[in-house]
Amino acid sequence: MYRALIPNMLTSANLVFGMCSILATFRGSLMGGAIFILLALAADGLDGRVARFFGVSSEMGKEMDSLCDLVSFGAAPGFLAYVFALQAFSFFGGAVAICFALCGMWRLARFNVNVNVIHGYFMGLAIPAGGCFVAASTMLFQAMAFDPQRLGWVYPAVMLLVAFLMVSEVHYPDFKGKGEKIYGVTWGLVAAIFAAILYQGREALPFAILFAVFAAYASLGLINTLVARAVGRHA
Repeated sequence: MYRALIPNMLTSANLVFGMCSILATFRGSLMGGAIFILLALAADGLDGRVARFFGVSSEMGKEMDSLCDLVSFGAAPGFLAYVFALQAFSFFGGAVAICFALCGMWRLARFNVNVNVIHGYFMGLAIPAGGCFVAASTMLFQAMAFDPQRLGWVYPAVMLLVAFLMVSEVHYPDFKGKGEKIYGVTWGLVAAIFAAILYQGREALPFAILFAVFAAYASLGLINTLVARAVGRHA
């Protein structure tokens, strides 16, 4: 019983940080809202490992984890993006924020259903990666004092793309042994994206590195899937 307390506390911390993100964003602290999402990621990454270490993994723990993820990486990033930039697009901006959370919910439900069926890769961008993409980009823009309105419709378009990637059938590597083949051209293009983000965000390099990590991973699956299809057509 006591061994299960620690992983359950970490799972609960995930939700606590997600709620703290929403409250911080509501109070106008966008940097704080983004930081809490990243703290939720840390808690989310630890709870499963700790549960397996103590041998107390359970179905209830898995359900708790999904419910917390929906708040921390679905609702909280959606709200953060809305306050940061999407509210300027009125009704459409609100719809994009809601769509992001809905796609996150769909991604979690599909993962739970297919967890024992799909091995070696993730089908669709994992919701923590999607949520942290939003958080890290917000931190970088805030650190650079960059007005997201300068991006125009690119910002909501990227938000919709990330939402789509979560519910897509694009394969993402889980880096746990053998999985999807990653083509050399994919690594090259992803490296170029990573370097471009570092160059553009060189004034706030630590935040640029953080965002580049999540942006590169989000790009990896999409690019590799497109390359695989192109290779298949010409094989």
